[in-house]
Amino acid sequence: MGMGLARTSTRTMSNMVQLTSERYPGLSRGNFASLEETDLQRFRDILGPGRVLTAPEEVAGHNTDWLRTVRGQARCVLRPRDTQEVSALLGHCGSRGLAVCPQGGNTGLVGGSVPVFDEVVISTGLMTGVESVDTSAGVVVCQAGVVLEALDTRLEEVGLMVPLDLGAKGSCHIGGNVSTNAGGLRLLRYGSLHGSVLGVEAVLASGEVVDCLSSMKKDNTGYDLKQLFIGSEGTLGLITRLSLACPTRPKSVNLALLSLPDFPSVLDTFRECKGHLGEILSSCEFIDKGSMDCVTQNLGLTCPLEESDFYMLIETSGSKAEHDEEKLQLFLEEMLTRGTVSDGTVADGPGKQKDIWQLRERIAEALLKDGYCFKYDISLPLSVFYDSVTVMQERLAGLGVTRCVGYGHVGDGNMHLNITTPTYSQEVLDRIEPFLYEWTSGHRGSISAEHGLGFKKRNYIHFSKSDSAIFLMKQIKQVFDPKGIMNPYKVLPDQ
Repeated sequence: MGMGLARTSTRTMSNMVQLTSERYPGLSRGNFASLEETDLQRFRDILGPGRVLTAPEEVAGHNTDWLRTVRGQARCVLRPRDTQEVSALLGHCGSRGLAVCPQGGNTGLVGGSVPVFDEVVISTGLMTGVESVDTSAGVVVCQAGVVLEALDTRLEEVGLMVPLDLGAKGSCHIGGNVSTNAGGLRLLRYGSLHGSVLGVEAVLASGEVVDCLSSMKKDNTGYDLKQLFIGSEGTLGLITRLSLACPTRPKSVNLALLSLPDFPSVLDTFRECKGHLGEILSSCEFIDKGSMDCVTQNLGLTCPLEESDFYMLIETSGSKAEHDEEKLQLFLEEMLTRGTVSDGTVADGPGKQKDIWQLRERIAEALLKDGYCFKYDISLPLSVFYDSVTVMQERLAGLGVTRCVGYGHVGDGNMHLNITTPTYSQEVLDRIEPFLYEWTSGHRGSISAEHGLGFKKRNYIHFSKSDSAIFLMKQIKQVFDPKGIMNPYKVLPDQ
């Protein structure tokens, strides 16, 4: 998904992005302390000088998201190696009232992983230890900064896997995945991180370490506090370590790419594949024509099928290759005979499977080549799933939009709606928001299926959560972070 952009940002690239405080009028900096030389010296005492970054060219990439839609003004990036150092850093920031922005791989899509003003960035980039792997129980304990792909590679050596797969796997950190409750390509099979994460260790704004690092799959003792950190986007504390339940790696993986004439055929195929493939179905993705055109035109990738209005990727994962292949082939033959599926191909090896997955995983990267991308992550009932795209296409007609396309996880009702323009357009944004959120709420969907609320969606939370729920969230925030220094301007709405 091109997430390497986050790590290769230069000062020049960052300065091309308009400051968040300028692009979003009405923002005001919170009543936080300003960074002083004495603070920097204290940070150097804790970490040593080499892990306190202050040079503009070192800090620039941490101020800008990889989508290049928001940019903060942080002057300092801190790079701790363990929980004790994070505790000391947050203890100082808490006592001084310095606002903090926790940051993992900086692959977020809602402006949650970069500063808004001059928050101090605490990066987990050096917290990369895999501490233990229990092959009998299928549990790994690791630090928050382990890159998702590196963790999966480590688990592959012992026949296990991470129950999470993202286009950003080569850059995102597992701690950031947990902090945002990332969903990904195989939630259909393995469920959300709320079920897979067995325990977390987190540091609060005061520097206090909260140890909820159980590795038991059954631990029914009191309030399940770890769940509050999963999906809280660093607003309650900074996750430093975690334990994760890891399923056995499948011995047989098959992948089919299908073309379909219309969206009702997509839904019919999804319903049928659940019945025919059952326990071996691990992923069901859809791509519309506009998204496929974007990834082939902008990145030069090749789709092996003839041009069509819709495409689907169906993956199976099991333990018996012949059995799984036979089930998939019989299913495809039936759908082709019915005319529900126009054409299809089955990738018969890891190399070909990787090539096909790129058509889906790199769409976000391809969209950026158009210029500016308005990116929306919503969940909807399947009965109105693709209507979200057609409604927005009609609403944005005549405004100079390059593309209005949709792709995503049809298996769990998660639509990725994307609108591109040559440059940022306030007129286009005003036509999208809050209309899209109102429309989604009207169909009892969620305005954020898996990317979180971050900075961009915080003031629209009421479209998905009741006033009473938001009130309780604010009370929880007050208990964990009474000074409000942890990732301010994110998740919760402005006062």
